Amino acid sequence: MLNRFSPLRHVFILGFLLCSAIFAGALVPAEENSAASDSSGEWITLFNGKNLDGWTPKFTGYETGVNYNNTFRVEDGLLTVSYSEWDEFNGEFGHLFYKDSFSNYRIRAEYRFIGEQVKGGEGWAIRNNGLMLHGQQPETMARDQEFPVSIEVQLLGGNGKDARSTANLCTPGTNVIMAGELFTPHCTNSNSKTYHGDQWVTVEVEVRGSQIIKHYVNGELVMDYTDPQYDKRDVTAQPLIKGNDLLIDRGTISIQAESHPTQFRKIEVLPLDD
Repeated sequence: MLNRFSPLRHVFILGFLLCSAIFAGALVPAEENSAASDSSGEWITLFNGKNLDGWTPKFTGYETGVNYNNTFRVEDGLLTVSYSEWDEFNGEFGHLFYKDSFSNYRIRAEYRFIGEQVKGGEGWAIRNNGLMLHGQQPETMARDQEFPVSIEVQLLGGNGKDARSTANLCTPGTNVIMAGELFTPHCTNSNSKTYHGDQWVTVEVEVRGSQIIKHYVNGELVMDYTDPQYDKRDVTAQPLIKGNDLLIDRGTISIQAESHPTQFRKIEVLPLDD
């Protein structure tokens, strides 16, 4: 019999503790562990809360760098899409591009919709914004181009009564593979809940180059698909295609200005291992 001071008893105890730790780790869902286990660095803050350093605007009908009607601005430490200096919207869709491009990463954004849509905005653009991922460089956009060729994680707010999911997929100049098939519709809804009013919502997207993209809302997986690629039928995408390779493995990140005021209090990226 082992007494409580026996060296062999200590070996048994240490072995038990080690096995317990390994077993507990195995119970953690893979989705919860993916960011921490595969990360190759710290979260990078894209918005510094003070100014738009590192960001470049591009509006339909205007040259790159023109912040039309002072739409993109910082107010009370929040990156704000404001229409306070607009009289009417006439198709001047805007995008604000971060300076760097990314391939394997997680992006996390906290956003909310505020106020009323500016006069002239499209009906579908009410409480509508987006995270444009794997996008083209703003300098390569045509002057009158409405949207960058990209994979759009569409952000939508509820209207107070109807179901309206967020973190949807839209594909300006692109396609993806979904359920094993080439998916060509422009937009498709996620499985998220509806978020009414001016509440803050957290959207996180895991991007694995040209392999797989996953959308999360407030920590819940709501959509995934693979093989982001250029749509060779789209005239805005055609200049970006090199040879026969349609897959997109990296690109810019931008947010939108589509006629409804929006605020972001956090936009950050966690680089992941290839």
